[in-house]
Amino acid sequence: MSLLDIAPIIEQMLLVSENVSDLNFSCGQKPQIEINGTLYSATPMGLGRLSAFQTEQIALALLRDNPEAAANLARFRTADLSYALPGKCRFRVNIFQQRNSYSIVMRVIPHDIPSFEQLNLPPQLSEICELRNGVVLLTGPTGSGKSSTLAAIIDQINETKSYHIVTIEDPIEFLHNHKKSTINQREVGHDTKDFASALRAALRQAPKVILVGEMRDLETTEIALEAAETGHLVLSTLHTIDASKTIDRIIGLYPKNEERVIRTRLAQTFRYIVSQRLIPRADGKGRIAAVEVMRSNPRTREYIEKGESEGKTLLDAIRDGEIDGMQDFDSVIRKMIEDKIITLEDGISYATNQNNLLLQLKGLSSTEDYLSQSSNNGGLNGSASAKMPAVDPIAPPPTAAPPAASVLDMLE
Repeated sequence: MSLLDIAPIIEQMLLVSENVSDLNFSCGQKPQIEINGTLYSATPMGLGRLSAFQTEQIALALLRDNPEAAANLARFRTADLSYALPGKCRFRVNIFQQRNSYSIVMRVIPHDIPSFEQLNLPPQLSEICELRNGVVLLTGPTGSGKSSTLAAIIDQINETKSYHIVTIEDPIEFLHNHKKSTINQREVGHDTKDFASALRAALRQAPKVILVGEMRDLETTEIALEAAETGHLVLSTLHTIDASKTIDRIIGLYPKNEERVIRTRLAQTFRYIVSQRLIPRADGKGRIAAVEVMRSNPRTREYIEKGESEGKTLLDAIRDGEIDGMQDFDSVIRKMIEDKIITLEDGISYATNQNNLLLQLKGLSSTEDYLSQSSNNGGLNGSASAKMPAVDPIAPPPTAAPPAASVLDMLE
């Protein structure tokens, strides 16, 4: 069978497990599938270790109907594109050159759009669907489920609101049908030149909601903020690990002399920053998302506008903002460990502050919480001293024993 007929090879690889998330083709290695974050070798259609010629044939098969991606590969040595098995699933594909051969990574995109319940997302995230303007950012490393969460949010808006929604993606991942809303999906390379030009055009297309696949550069970020400031709801993603790093990344795109202005604009326009980490389940049945949620309130807006300082960090605001629907990673991970959803080892490895989480799991307050409580109670003096546990006075040193009369006396 020719490698140009790639569909049977992909179908066989997907049959290995229901939890296949990626397909990998690299020179000198057998075809591989990724399941729950771990790579496993596969031998679809009897394929063994792939040669440079075979990986090139696979790349050509995927590029056959996509001349724009083929041109990008020839020019930039890398290309992003989408690929579909009709009626089964879609893939987000990256082809790149390494050591004079081609490698291919294919991310599996389910045919059905997942719901909030299927993704085990915090219920308060459904409030995003009621927003009329502002910026909502989904953050996390590659493969943490950002696209799935965004798709669930867009689908819920689609089912409940009569809006015009424009998505700009590279490539298009989940396919949305028109429901109560009208959705137009534009793919970078196919339907538009780049994110920035598509986003600028979207402002003239009368959308209520704009989804930007990724805020990659200053131009895209600036237009996204302008859209939010002019009454649009903008949804996008960043490859950052938490809310604080997300703010730093956006501010870092701008010149230093504009920092104060961009902090003020960010504080006024952001509505939610949702960060995700996928953690293996204890029962081995896939992975579950640990989700950190920061939303706009007076305290988070102040810390973004004026900058973080000792005792005034965004993480502090998130920890104290439970009543507003906020939650931090370590609190979520702690509950998952206590509920036996994930193992202690996995939970600790994904925690933001591993030492504090270990102390909390042992029933002890963290060092930061202890110091905070001490300062709030006036230190160790005054009324705080009454709340401190009683400490036994230091006992006087024992008096010297009289000299022993014999070895037997010494033993006694």
